[in-house]
Amino acid sequence: MSYLEVKNITKKFETQTALRDVSMGIEKGELVCILGPSGCGKTTLLRIIAGLETANAGQVMIDGKDCTLTPAKDRNFGIVFQSYALFPNMTVMGNILFGLQQKKSMSKDQMHNKANEVLRLVDLFEHKNKYPRQLSGGQQQRTALARAIALSPAYLLLDEPLSALDAKVRLKLRGEIRAIQRSLGITTIMVTHDQEEALTMADRIIVMNNAVVEQIGTPREIYDRPATQFVANFIGTMNFYQQNGDVCAIRPEKLEPVNHREPHDIISQIREVEFKGALTRVYARLSDQTEICVDIASDKADALGLRENAMLFLKTPSDCLTKYPAGKAV
Repeated sequence: MSYLEVKNITKKFETQTALRDVSMGIEKGELVCILGPSGCGKTTLLRIIAGLETANAGQVMIDGKDCTLTPAKDRNFGIVFQSYALFPNMTVMGNILFGLQQKKSMSKDQMHNKANEVLRLVDLFEHKNKYPRQLSGGQQQRTALARAIALSPAYLLLDEPLSALDAKVRLKLRGEIRAIQRSLGITTIMVTHDQEEALTMADRIIVMNNAVVEQIGTPREIYDRPATQFVANFIGTMNFYQQNGDVCAIRPEKLEPVNHREPHDIISQIREVEFKGALTRVYARLSDQTEICVDIASDKADALGLRENAMLFLKTPSDCLTKYPAGKAV
């Protein structure tokens, strides 16, 4: 049995179904990302796990106990919202102590020691007397994280924690959050619409779309073996084309350019060559006008002498090709 299980959860809001028979299991100490586009149901699922929403059907099991109807205050979790939700009239230290003060079993000295401990963990000890308005966005987010983990929760919920930050800060913080999560060994569920965040941070990814789970797997499994056309199209860049009644999908870096005299599977015409440093991306068109792109090491691209309107011959390694039932390519 998994540490945290969601069994056959369904949630409806009037005429809209937000979740339809959703099930998943999360192991102790895992960082799992719930990934999907806006409106797919991922935040609703997080709120049901937290006890902030009630499901119409299904169960939430935590450490072997049925917590479906357990109030949020009794579920022992920490949560970090996109908006940080810091108290503006309290310092960084004050924000962390506020949560600790709800623990009647801790003395004042124990609370200050714990607060100082987590402030050092998130690298904010030198800023503990500042107010939120004096902090950068990244520092505010680390304060919210410190407040959540100070209570030593059984599990941690992160709702789009990095989406309000600029790209450079986001890149730095996702590494910091992952390092903190690993050092504490805390079971963590993170909601995001950013595929790169999920691929770089998660032990496993739960891909959602239109109120259902499309696939659950490791980042590598999701990327290399997408179970559905939606997952293939949503994660990374994917080429789709029709072949013998199937929809074929292959990543740009898996297509192999070859000389026209060598065995090949695809003949295309180059539309554009885009130099991107170590890689060159080639945009090409098949005979049925399907657009594809190919990523080639730049030194190999130079050797091939690729240019607009030239023909490009490609091999598709069978172990890198995914086929879906007949239908319109995405």
